[in-house]
Amino acid sequence: MSVTITDSDISPGDLATAFYADNPHGAVTTFAGFVRDFNTQGEVETLHLECYVEMAERVLSDLGAEARQRFGLKSWQIVHRFGSLSSTTPIVFVATSADHRAEAFSACEFVMDTLKTDAPFWKREDFEGEQQWVTVAARDVDRRRRWDTKDPVS
Repeated sequence: MSVTITDSDISPGDLATAFYADNPHGAVTTFAGFVRDFNTQGEVETLHLECYVEMAERVLSDLGAEARQRFGLKSWQIVHRFGSLSSTTPIVFVATSADHRAEAFSACEFVMDTLKTDAPFWKREDFEGEQQWVTVAARDVDRRRRWDTKDPVS
């Protein structure tokens, strides 16, 4: 169980391979997110991602611990980038392991849905000579809210 907040490149493939080797449980789920090369206004050239590292580590550690308790995880890992990132650069990696696939999938989805709305990261996109700060999308808020119910998967 770990959180890494870094301004260095991450390799989702290498992270997944290491997680699989260390966690040969019944089910392992991984997710890798990349900087999108587009927004509603056009082509994104660079994403500037800011965070207060110690606070982000605490929030993501608490999130991983909640996922472990809620879904009975055997292990989990969250790796998140910050800094200036070009489009198609890996930005986040999440891995979860559990005895069964439903729990591993749900936990990974829960982590990403919660991370998107609750983690203290601030994003600014550069595109076509302009800049804009990214706000939390309504669809992300809706996805986060579903975990507040007793049966979030249905």
